[in-house]
Amino acid sequence: MSKAPRIRTLTATQSAWLTATLGTPRPLYYAGGADDAAGLPAHVRAASAIRRRGTRLAIVQDDVNAIAVLDPSTNTARPLLLPADTTGTRMFDKAHDNKKRKLDLEACVTLPDGRLVALGSGSSPYRERFVIIAADAAGSVRIVEAGALYAELRVHAEGRGAELNIEGAVVHGDSVRLLQRGNGKHGGAPWNAILDLALEEFLDWLEDPKGRLTIQRILDVDLGAIKGVPVGFSDATVTADGRMAFLACAEDSADALSDGPVLICRFGWLDAGDSAAVMTDVLDADGRPTRLKLEGIEASADGGPTFDVVADMDRPEVPSLIARLTVLG
Repeated sequence: MSKAPRIRTLTATQSAWLTATLGTPRPLYYAGGADDAAGLPAHVRAASAIRRRGTRLAIVQDDVNAIAVLDPSTNTARPLLLPADTTGTRMFDKAHDNKKRKLDLEACVTLPDGRLVALGSGSSPYRERFVIIAADAAGSVRIVEAGALYAELRVHAEGRGAELNIEGAVVHGDSVRLLQRGNGKHGGAPWNAILDLALEEFLDWLEDPKGRLTIQRILDVDLGAIKGVPVGFSDATVTADGRMAFLACAEDSADALSDGPVLICRFGWLDAGDSAAVMTDVLDADGRPTRLKLEGIEASADGGPTFDVVADMDRPEVPSLIARLTVLG
Protein backbone atom coordinates (compact mmCIF):
# COMPACT_ATOMS: atom_id res chain seq x y z
CA MET A 1 0.00 0.00 0.00
CA SER A 2 1.36 3.42 -0.95
CA LYS A 3 2.05 5.98 1.72
CA ALA A 4 -0.61 8.69 2.11
CA PRO A 5 0.53 12.10 0.87
CA ARG A 6 1.51 14.80 3.32
CA ILE A 7 -1.22 17.47 3.25
CA ARG A 8 -0.79 21.14 4.09
CA THR A 9 -3.00 24.20 3.65
CA LEU A 10 -2.16 27.74 2.57
CA THR A 11 -4.16 30.94 2.07
CA ALA A 12 -2.90 33.26 -0.66
CA THR A 13 -2.99 36.97 0.16
CA GLN A 14 -3.18 40.12 -1.93
CA SER A 15 0.13 42.00 -2.06
CA ALA A 16 0.39 45.77 -1.66
CA TRP A 17 3.82 45.95 -3.34
CA LEU A 18 3.54 43.50 -6.25
CA THR A 19 2.47 44.69 -9.72
CA ALA A 20 1.80 42.72 -12.91
CA THR A 21 1.23 44.71 -16.11
CA LEU A 22 0.21 43.19 -19.41
CA GLY A 23 1.78 44.43 -22.63
CA THR A 24 -0.13 44.79 -25.89
CA PRO A 25 -1.57 41.38 -26.83
CA ARG A 26 -0.77 40.05 -30.31
CA PRO A 27 -2.91 37.58 -32.26
CA LEU A 28 -1.37 34.23 -33.15
CA TYR A 29 -1.34 33.02 -36.76
CA TYR A 30 0.32 30.16 -38.61
CA ALA A 31 3.03 31.27 -41.04
CA GLY A 32 1.63 29.00 -43.78
CA GLY A 33 -2.00 29.97 -43.29
CA ALA A 34 -4.79 27.39 -43.12
CA ASP A 35 -3.90 23.74 -43.63
CA ASP A 36 -6.95 22.01 -45.07
CA ALA A 37 -5.21 18.62 -45.27
CA ALA A 38 -4.45 18.69 -41.54
CA GLY A 39 -7.79 20.30 -40.72
CA LEU A 40 -6.36 23.48 -39.17
CA PRO A 41 -7.45 27.11 -39.57
CA ALA A 42 -5.05 29.95 -40.33
CA HIS A 43 -4.93 31.03 -36.69
CA VAL A 44 -3.99 29.45 -33.37
CA ARG A 45 -7.48 29.12 -31.98
CA ALA A 46 -6.72 27.89 -28.46
CA ALA A 47 -3.95 28.45 -25.92
CA SER A 48 -3.92 26.54 -22.64
CA ALA A 49 -0.20 26.35 -21.81
CA ILE A 50 3.12 27.73 -23.08
CA ARG A 51 6.63 26.33 -22.72
CA ARG A 52 10.03 27.17 -24.14
CA ARG A 53 11.33 24.77 -26.79
CA GLY A 54 14.85 25.84 -27.69
CA THR A 55 14.56 29.32 -29.21
CA ARG A 56 10.84 28.79 -29.86
CA LEU A 57 7.73 28.77 -27.70
CA ALA A 58 5.40 25.77 -27.77
CA ILE A 59 1.74 26.68 -27.26
CA VAL A 60 -0.57 23.85 -26.20
CA GLN A 61 -4.17 23.89 -27.45
CA ASP A 62 -6.92 22.21 -25.44
CA ASP A 63 -9.37 21.65 -28.32
CA VAL A 64 -6.98 21.24 -31.28
CA ASN A 65 -4.68 18.26 -31.85
CA ALA A 66 -1.71 20.43 -32.74
CA ILE A 67 0.99 22.29 -30.83
CA ALA A 68 1.67 25.80 -32.15
CA VAL A 69 5.45 26.36 -32.24
CA LEU A 70 6.02 30.10 -32.21
CA ASP A 71 9.06 31.98 -33.53
CA PRO A 72 9.18 35.06 -31.24
CA SER A 73 11.26 37.00 -33.77
CA THR A 74 8.46 36.91 -36.37
CA ASN A 75 5.45 36.20 -34.11
CA THR A 76 4.33 33.47 -36.52
CA ALA A 77 3.82 29.83 -35.68
CA ARG A 78 4.01 26.48 -37.36
CA PRO A 79 1.86 23.53 -36.31
CA LEU A 80 3.37 20.43 -34.77
CA LEU A 81 0.64 17.92 -35.53
CA LEU A 82 -0.68 15.47 -32.97
CA PRO A 83 -2.59 12.39 -34.12
CA ALA A 84 -6.13 13.03 -35.35
CA ASP A 85 -8.95 11.24 -33.55
CA THR A 86 -10.60 8.11 -34.93
CA THR A 87 -12.76 10.21 -37.27
CA GLY A 88 -9.73 11.99 -38.74
CA THR A 89 -10.52 15.25 -36.92
CA ARG A 90 -8.09 17.59 -35.17
CA MET A 91 -10.54 20.30 -34.07
CA PHE A 92 -13.16 19.80 -31.36
CA ASP A 93 -16.06 22.10 -30.55
CA LYS A 94 -19.83 22.37 -30.39
CA ALA A 95 -20.08 23.07 -34.12
CA HIS A 96 -18.46 19.70 -34.89
CA ASP A 97 -20.51 18.04 -32.12
CA ASN A 98 -17.34 16.40 -30.83
CA LYS A 99 -16.23 18.55 -27.89
CA LYS A 100 -16.42 15.59 -25.52
CA ARG A 101 -13.71 13.78 -27.53
CA LYS A 102 -11.00 16.41 -27.19
CA LEU A 103 -7.77 15.60 -25.34
CA ASP A 104 -8.23 18.81 -23.31
CA LEU A 105 -4.49 19.35 -22.92
CA GLU A 106 -4.36 22.05 -20.24
CA ALA A 107 -0.85 21.80 -18.79
CA CYS A 108 2.70 21.18 -19.99
CA VAL A 109 6.07 20.51 -18.38
CA THR A 110 9.58 20.66 -19.81
CA LEU A 111 11.63 17.66 -18.70
CA PRO A 112 15.35 17.92 -17.89
CA ASP A 113 16.21 16.25 -21.22
CA GLY A 114 14.20 18.80 -23.20
CA ARG A 115 11.10 16.71 -23.87
CA LEU A 116 7.71 18.31 -23.41
CA VAL A 117 4.84 16.50 -21.71
CA ALA A 118 1.36 17.94 -22.23
CA LEU A 119 -1.25 16.73 -19.74
CA GLY A 120 -4.99 16.29 -20.11
CA SER A 121 -7.17 17.99 -17.52
CA GLY A 122 -8.70 14.75 -16.24
CA SER A 123 -12.13 16.42 -16.18
CA SER A 124 -13.57 13.40 -18.03
CA PRO A 125 -12.26 9.87 -18.77
CA TYR A 126 -11.29 10.85 -22.34
CA ARG A 127 -9.03 13.58 -20.94
CA GLU A 128 -6.71 11.27 -19.00
CA ARG A 129 -3.80 11.20 -21.43
CA PHE A 130 -0.29 12.60 -21.70
CA VAL A 131 1.28 13.70 -24.97
CA ILE A 132 5.09 13.36 -24.98
CA ILE A 133 6.95 15.46 -27.55
CA ALA A 134 10.57 14.53 -28.26
CA ALA A 135 13.30 17.14 -27.84
CA ASP A 136 14.65 16.56 -31.37
CA ALA A 137 13.89 18.98 -34.20
CA ALA A 138 11.22 16.70 -35.66
CA GLY A 139 9.35 16.59 -32.36
CA SER A 140 8.05 13.04 -32.64
CA VAL A 141 4.91 12.46 -30.59
CA ARG A 142 3.84 9.67 -28.24
CA ILE A 143 0.49 9.47 -26.42
CA VAL A 144 0.38 7.76 -23.03
CA GLU A 145 -2.76 6.55 -21.27
CA ALA A 146 -2.58 7.83 -17.69
CA GLY A 147 -5.89 6.64 -16.27
CA ALA A 148 -4.36 5.13 -13.14
CA LEU A 149 -2.76 8.42 -12.12
CA TYR A 150 -5.93 10.41 -12.80
CA ALA A 151 -7.94 7.88 -10.80
CA GLU A 152 -5.74 8.57 -7.79
CA LEU A 153 -5.98 12.32 -8.33
CA ARG A 154 -9.75 12.02 -8.58
CA VAL A 155 -9.91 10.25 -5.22
CA HIS A 156 -8.45 13.34 -3.57
CA ALA A 157 -10.77 15.67 -5.52
CA GLU A 158 -13.89 13.70 -4.67
CA GLY A 159 -12.78 13.50 -1.04
CA ARG A 160 -13.11 17.29 -1.00
CA GLY A 161 -16.40 17.33 -2.90
CA ALA A 162 -14.65 18.76 -5.98
CA GLU A 163 -14.27 18.00 -9.67
CA LEU A 164 -10.80 17.06 -10.95
CA ASN A 165 -9.35 19.67 -13.31
CA ILE A 166 -5.56 19.79 -13.79
CA GLU A 167 -4.75 23.19 -15.34
CA GLY A 168 -1.01 23.61 -14.83
CA ALA A 169 2.19 21.69 -14.23
CA VAL A 170 5.87 22.44 -13.64
CA VAL A 171 9.10 20.66 -12.88
CA HIS A 172 10.32 22.29 -9.67
CA GLY A 173 13.46 20.87 -8.11
CA ASP A 174 13.03 17.14 -7.70
CA SER A 175 9.23 17.26 -8.10
CA VAL A 176 6.62 17.44 -10.81
CA ARG A 177 3.92 19.75 -9.46
CA LEU A 178 0.36 19.48 -10.80
CA LEU A 179 -2.00 22.43 -10.29
CA GLN A 180 -5.63 21.58 -9.63
CA ARG A 181 -8.04 24.37 -10.50
CA GLY A 182 -11.02 25.21 -8.32
CA ASN A 183 -13.95 24.92 -10.71
CA GLY A 184 -17.12 26.85 -11.44
CA LYS A 185 -19.92 27.85 -9.11
CA HIS A 186 -21.88 24.65 -9.61
CA GLY A 187 -18.99 22.20 -9.99
CA GLY A 188 -18.63 21.23 -6.36
CA ALA A 189 -16.23 22.72 -3.84
CA PRO A 190 -13.66 25.14 -5.33
CA TRP A 191 -10.58 23.02 -4.59
CA ASN A 192 -7.28 24.62 -5.65
CA ALA A 193 -4.25 22.52 -4.89
CA ILE A 194 -0.69 21.66 -5.85
CA LEU A 195 -0.05 17.93 -5.98
CA ASP A 196 3.57 16.75 -6.02
CA LEU A 197 5.04 13.71 -7.74
CA ALA A 198 8.68 12.64 -7.49
CA LEU A 199 10.45 13.68 -10.71
CA GLU A 200 12.63 10.57 -10.86
CA GLU A 201 9.61 8.31 -10.39
CA PHE A 202 7.70 10.31 -13.03
CA LEU A 203 10.52 9.90 -15.57
CA ASP A 204 10.65 6.14 -14.97
CA TRP A 205 6.88 5.90 -15.28
CA LEU A 206 6.87 7.65 -18.66
CA GLU A 207 9.04 4.85 -20.05
CA ASP A 208 6.80 2.13 -18.61
CA PRO A 209 3.40 3.65 -17.72
CA LYS A 210 1.91 0.47 -16.29
CA GLY A 211 2.87 1.07 -12.70
CA ARG A 212 1.51 3.51 -10.17
CA LEU A 213 2.71 7.02 -9.50
CA THR A 214 2.64 8.13 -5.89
CA ILE A 215 1.39 11.55 -4.86
CA GLN A 216 3.91 12.65 -2.26
CA ARG A 217 2.47 15.95 -1.06
CA ILE A 218 -0.70 18.01 -1.47
CA LEU A 219 -0.84 21.73 -0.80
CA ASP A 220 -4.43 22.94 -0.56
CA VAL A 221 -4.48 26.62 -1.55
CA ASP A 222 -7.26 29.11 -0.84
CA LEU A 223 -7.21 31.68 -3.66
CA GLY A 224 -10.41 33.45 -2.62
CA ALA A 225 -13.38 34.47 -4.76
CA ILE A 226 -14.77 37.47 -6.66
CA LYS A 227 -18.53 38.15 -6.56
CA GLY A 228 -19.09 34.55 -5.50
CA VAL A 229 -16.92 33.16 -8.32
CA PRO A 230 -13.90 31.19 -7.06
CA VAL A 231 -10.43 32.16 -8.23
CA GLY A 232 -8.70 29.11 -9.68
CA PHE A 233 -5.22 28.19 -10.86
CA SER A 234 -4.69 28.40 -14.63
CA ASP A 235 -0.93 27.76 -14.98
CA ALA A 236 2.50 28.13 -13.39
CA THR A 237 6.17 28.46 -14.28
CA VAL A 238 9.54 28.32 -12.54
CA THR A 239 11.93 31.24 -12.88
CA ALA A 240 15.70 31.05 -13.40
CA ASP A 241 16.28 31.66 -9.68
CA GLY A 242 14.03 28.74 -8.73
CA ARG A 243 10.88 30.61 -7.70
CA MET A 244 7.44 29.35 -8.71
CA ALA A 245 5.04 31.86 -10.27
CA PHE A 246 1.40 31.17 -11.04
CA LEU A 247 -1.65 32.57 -12.81
CA ALA A 248 -5.18 32.30 -11.44
CA CYS A 249 -8.50 33.43 -12.91
CA ALA A 250 -12.05 33.83 -11.67
CA GLU A 251 -14.11 32.37 -14.53
CA ASP A 252 -17.88 32.55 -14.10
CA SER A 253 -18.59 29.03 -15.36
CA ALA A 254 -20.87 26.32 -14.08
CA ASP A 255 -18.33 23.49 -13.84
CA ALA A 256 -15.05 22.05 -15.14
CA LEU A 257 -16.49 21.37 -18.60
CA SER A 258 -17.96 24.82 -19.22
CA ASP A 259 -16.51 28.20 -20.22
CA GLY A 260 -17.62 31.59 -18.96
CA PRO A 261 -16.63 35.25 -18.67
CA VAL A 262 -13.49 36.07 -16.71
CA LEU A 263 -13.99 38.49 -13.82
CA ILE A 264 -10.35 38.83 -12.77
CA CYS A 265 -6.93 37.38 -13.52
CA ARG A 266 -4.12 37.34 -10.97
CA PHE A 267 -0.38 36.74 -10.91
CA GLY A 268 1.18 35.19 -7.84
CA TRP A 269 4.40 33.98 -6.24
CA LEU A 270 4.73 30.85 -4.12
CA ASP A 271 7.54 31.16 -1.58
CA ALA A 272 10.22 28.54 -1.09
CA GLY A 273 8.98 25.81 1.18
CA ASP A 274 5.37 26.67 0.32
CA SER A 275 5.28 28.95 3.33
CA ALA A 276 3.35 31.82 1.71
CA ALA A 277 1.64 32.85 -1.51
CA VAL A 278 1.03 36.43 -2.61
CA MET A 279 -1.04 37.68 -5.54
CA THR A 280 -1.84 40.83 -7.48
CA ASP A 281 -4.40 41.62 -10.17
CA VAL A 282 -3.04 41.57 -13.72
CA LEU A 283 -3.55 45.04 -15.20
CA ASP A 284 -3.82 46.14 -18.80
CA ALA A 285 -1.50 48.89 -20.03
CA ASP A 286 -4.20 51.45 -19.12
CA GLY A 287 -4.19 50.28 -15.51
CA ARG A 288 -7.48 48.39 -15.50
CA PRO A 289 -7.78 44.73 -14.44
CA THR A 290 -7.63 42.52 -17.51
CA ARG A 291 -10.59 40.39 -18.44
CA LEU A 292 -8.49 38.15 -20.67
CA LYS A 293 -8.43 34.48 -19.79
CA LEU A 294 -4.69 34.02 -19.27
CA GLU A 295 -4.16 30.27 -19.38
CA GLY A 296 -0.42 29.91 -19.91
CA ILE A 297 2.73 31.48 -18.48
CA GLU A 298 6.44 30.91 -19.15
CA ALA A 299 9.35 32.62 -17.42
CA SER A 300 11.82 34.74 -19.36
CA ALA A 301 14.89 32.84 -20.53
CA ASP A 302 17.19 35.60 -19.26
CA GLY A 303 15.77 35.60 -15.76
CA GLY A 304 14.31 39.11 -16.12
CA PRO A 305 11.03 40.40 -14.68
CA THR A 306 8.98 39.51 -17.75
CA PHE A 307 6.93 36.46 -18.66
CA ASP A 308 5.32 35.22 -21.87
CA VAL A 309 1.59 34.67 -21.34
CA VAL A 310 -1.14 33.39 -23.65
CA ALA A 311 -4.87 34.06 -23.58
CA ASP A 312 -7.53 31.65 -24.80
CA MET A 313 -10.51 33.54 -26.23
CA ASP A 314 -12.88 30.52 -26.02
CA ARG A 315 -14.14 31.49 -29.49
CA PRO A 316 -12.86 29.14 -32.21
CA GLU A 317 -13.14 31.79 -34.91
CA VAL A 318 -10.87 34.25 -33.03
CA PRO A 319 -7.06 33.90 -32.74
CA SER A 320 -5.59 33.29 -29.33
CA LEU A 321 -3.31 36.04 -28.00
CA ILE A 322 0.24 36.26 -26.69
CA ALA A 323 1.65 39.11 -24.60
CA ARG A 324 4.48 40.01 -22.28
CA LEU A 325 3.70 40.31 -18.60
CA THR A 326 5.99 42.58 -16.55
CA VAL A 327 6.13 41.84 -12.85
CA LEU A 328 7.70 44.24 -10.36
CA GLY A 329 8.07 44.20 -6.63
